[in-house]
Amino acid sequence: MAVSVLTDERHFGGSLEDLTRVAGAVQVPVLRKDFILDELQIMEARAAGASAILLIVRALTRDQLRALARTAAAWQMATLIEVHSTAELEPALAAGPGAIGVNARDLDTFTVDLRRAEAVIRDIPGNVAVVAESGIESRADVERVAAAGADFVLVGTSVARQQDPEQAVKALVGVKRQTGIRS
Repeated sequence: MAVSVLTDERHFGGSLEDLTRVAGAVQVPVLRKDFILDELQIMEARAAGASAILLIVRALTRDQLRALARTAAAWQMATLIEVHSTAELEPALAAGPGAIGVNARDLDTFTVDLRRAEAVIRDIPGNVAVVAESGIESRADVERVAAAGADFVLVGTSVARQQDPEQAVKALVGVKRQTGIRS
């Protein structure tokens, strides 16, 4: 288990202060979820208490992705490298991710397609940790992506809008990835 903290102020209303507060309040790893485009953002994340960062393949060149992943490693931080398609897997894997995040949300249309995400998950080598992102609303969704080979899920909205977020999280945990699914 880890906590993902949005720090993008412009699009999502998050902040580094949010990250600092969360990192100080929990005993699990904390991910800075933002559009990381510069090494300075990695240093800020580390200073705020993050132990991991999100890198989005679609937002970076291949060289930027590798450089930012190296910088994160130098700061002893893990990377969650996010892909939206099978075509994005090669540069993500070449960057040496701590985990690959497969986002089911199309960034052009904002529609969620778990079937597409499942197909991408199945193409990820079995020795790489996989996080299914977006569109995870229920335990059945968790079971579905675990059956495709996801090791973890990243949930936000589906938990945040519940009356009892703690109970909502408990309803989603404990599903194991099916072995032998991924290549």
